[in-house]
Amino acid sequence: MERLQERLTSAEKALNAFYELVIIEAPNSVERDASIQRFEFTFEACWKAAKQFLYDIEGIDVGSPKGVIRSSREINLFTDEEAIQALKMVDDRNLTVHTYNEEVSIKIHSNLKSHYSILSSWVKRMTEKI
Repeated sequence: MERLQERLTSAEKALNAFYELVIIEAPNSVERDASIQRFEFTFEACWKAAKQFLYDIEGIDVGSPKGVIRSSREINLFTDEEAIQALKMVDDRNLTVHTYNEEVSIKIHSNLKSHYSILSSWVKRMTEKI
């Protein structure tokens, strides 16, 4: 349980840092790239917190981000629609990690507010359940 609390705290800190850039309305290219980078590490912190939550609280051992999202849906941390959005978020995260293409980064950036909302709700729901 202590490890879960550490992971949730890390996720909350990452969310706060991510939010600073998500709220910028007309980012320049450096701010856009920085917000995508913060999305990457925020996503990592959140899915790993959820993985730990599933293991510690629900007794579910899942190893991949999409598996964690599906299991989170099964225990009602996500609605069906949120789970679909979260799975698309994983696809965006995978694109940012493996390629750099300005057109792709502009598209991903346009999704970041939605991604922030999903990640924030996910962490909040986990915190409320423990």
